[in-house]
Amino acid sequence: MYYFIVMINVCIVEDELAQAELLKQYINKYGNATKQPFNITHLSDGIDLVDDYKGQFDIILLDIQMKHLDGMAAAEKIRKVDSDVIIIFITSTVQYAVQGYAVDALGYVLKPVPYTQFEQLFEKAITRVNAKKQHIYVKVSVDDKQMKLDCDTISYIESQRNNVVIHTDERDYTTIGPLKRFDEMLMDHGFSKCHNAYLVNLSMVEAVQKEEVILTNGVTLPISRARKKEFMAALTEDIL
Repeated sequence: MYYFIVMINVCIVEDELAQAELLKQYINKYGNATKQPFNITHLSDGIDLVDDYKGQFDIILLDIQMKHLDGMAAAEKIRKVDSDVIIIFITSTVQYAVQGYAVDALGYVLKPVPYTQFEQLFEKAITRVNAKKQHIYVKVSVDDKQMKLDCDTISYIESQRNNVVIHTDERDYTTIGPLKRFDEMLMDHGFSKCHNAYLVNLSMVEAVQKEEVILTNGVTLPISRARKKEFMAALTEDIL
């Protein structure tokens, strides 16, 4: 789990070493001017990016034309597991760049990359990163893939034997338990157990009546007698 931190992780995926060095210089120049620290990783091909991707980057500067896996194909694979990372394409032709909107790219910079154009787009990316870092995320392993889920999208987490099911706005994710691990991570971030088998996002609670918790999406969960007092106290604190 992680939340707002100062360091921003940037990955340059570029097979031309001279171009990669230029982008590093631009990032360091921007960092020195704004006092923003960066952790910069350089990869030489799209296949190196997707092979061991764990949602570890905030911004990816992605060359479109590469030998083994081009930037567009790499971006499509990345988007299947990470909807948040900011992608900026580095390309020699606008023809390829316009396809970037299909993978929700922030934009593109044409080679040879001028610093002014780079700075304008990079500044926009930094603003988005800082806004996103105000959110709380959990990293989970789903079907051998590392994913990061925004806790604002999670309605509740359910224990099922040795696994837990994370119920989000879009879909459900099954990962290895126990529920206690998620409880310890999220108890200070607006989540509370209403039952030994359910960890609830308190912002999703519509009402509590008798032995039930009703969520804003219409889901009804049981609330145990042993948990009710603590859950109601957490709910009241969250509302305040």
